[in-house]
Amino acid sequence: MDQSATIAFLKSALAREAGAPVESKQTHVSLLFLAGDLVFKLKRAVLFPYLDFSTPQLREKFCRAEIALNSRTAPSLYLGVRRITREQEGPGKEVLAFDGEGELVDCVVVMRRFAETDLFDALAREHRLEPRHIEGLAETLANFHANAARDSGALGAAAMEHLLDLNLLSFESSPVYAADEVARLNRKFRDELTRLTRLLDARAENGFVRLCHGDLYLRNICLFEGRPTLFDCIEFDLRLANIDVLYDVAFTLMDLWLIGRRELANLLFNRYVSALSRTLPNLRAKTRDGYSALPFFMALRAAIRSHIAASQVHGDAARDCAQKAEARAYFALAEDLLTPRPKLLVAVGGFSGSGKSSLTAALAGEIGSPPGARTLNSDRTRKAMHKFRPSDTLPPEAYEKGITAAVYLRLLSRSMDALGQGAAVIVDAVYSTEDEREAVAKVAREQGVPFVGIWLDADPEILRQRVLARPKGPSDANVNVLEAQLARGAGKIDWARLDCTRPDLKEAALALLKQAQAAASPMQTEGLPGATATTGRLF
Repeated sequence: MDQSATIAFLKSALAREAGAPVESKQTHVSLLFLAGDLVFKLKRAVLFPYLDFSTPQLREKFCRAEIALNSRTAPSLYLGVRRITREQEGPGKEVLAFDGEGELVDCVVVMRRFAETDLFDALAREHRLEPRHIEGLAETLANFHANAARDSGALGAAAMEHLLDLNLLSFESSPVYAADEVARLNRKFRDELTRLTRLLDARAENGFVRLCHGDLYLRNICLFEGRPTLFDCIEFDLRLANIDVLYDVAFTLMDLWLIGRRELANLLFNRYVSALSRTLPNLRAKTRDGYSALPFFMALRAAIRSHIAASQVHGDAARDCAQKAEARAYFALAEDLLTPRPKLLVAVGGFSGSGKSSLTAALAGEIGSPPGARTLNSDRTRKAMHKFRPSDTLPPEAYEKGITAAVYLRLLSRSMDALGQGAAVIVDAVYSTEDEREAVAKVAREQGVPFVGIWLDADPEILRQRVLARPKGPSDANVNVLEAQLARGAGKIDWARLDCTRPDLKEAALALLKQAQAAASPMQTEGLPGATATTGRLF
């Protein structure tokens, strides 16, 4: 269908309404007209195997669906729908108008405009995407998913198998891929799906398949009115949006992983899982957390992006080269995400101000299966136990000895849960007693995984300065708390001791973790600080 008359009408109307020049942008399925603080979004009259915008009536239907679905996450961004009708202006003269009584010609979604520099992909590309944005996004996603409508007829593994079948057809029909590499990737996917079948089915049965966003890559997230905002969800086929909530967030995780922002992907994963455990607390951790499914979900997102990029190869040499490179990058990422990684348990201890949480954040994206290690923090755990937010200040009685013991027991329990689900774990706590340090090492022995304990050393005056200077966060520790820690001491420390002020702290810590993972015999573990060896292997 020729939409040129509609396009001319929209440009003219928007220029008058906004009092500003009109910019135009085109996507695969839409035309965007932008002026002032308004956007007109026109669905292109296209028909694809997965999408039908071929008639004005269908375009109106999906415009209204777009408004309804996106109002869940971006009510201030979506202003409404305008019908474009053909009206009689006089004898023999027809004109286009908004919301008239005449024949429906087209339909347009009206949105508020925001700066493209506020898109998360732009923030990431320009190194302006910060941990605070990711933490806000995690809370937004967890609340959205907790309130999203459950799919009463949800499928678990069978839904994923259907997607794998479609992927295989797409890969086999594309000249971009060799037959042997397609077979290899397909085999990896099928093996992983077999391993995950019970978990995926249990998640579907327990309500984790919901009406999600469905297309949650970085370009569909923006900062709007200062808050992370999800927009442009899938509206044309709700089967593509009724998905496991982890498969929804996996798109964002995969995008961050692809551009090398592993620390942000790991932060999103950890904050999201913690937030979801608060909003959906009454389910078994293994079913709720779903750690072991995330590499599969991320890889599936990468594979789909790969064959979509390959499908855009149409004979333009320069453009085809870029499209093939993008397709190959996603394909390689999918294979890498499905590659098994070893588990391990890491504990980071030290007095207040030693930088335990900073080191944990730096290490977490570098170990374990994507998107990295599950991080457990004593301050966040204590506040969650009291139903406080991480930034709230707990009363003094929340730090009594008995409660502190309960916090450390909770950390041990959650470590065992995560390790049992296949995740690497980093626990961040003071660990000022020998009993506390031995207890976490014992978990590693019982779970049969490598263990590395790291104690962060610093001159007391440096710790005092740091505690005084740091902004309010999950830790309530002040200088008085630090002085009490210093007075008590930490007893005999047999963990690896690292100066917390050394410039290569992350690299030194990573070297310890790699040593622990590589060790395979008592001979190799001798002299490795913080490692525990039994029965000929490092555990």
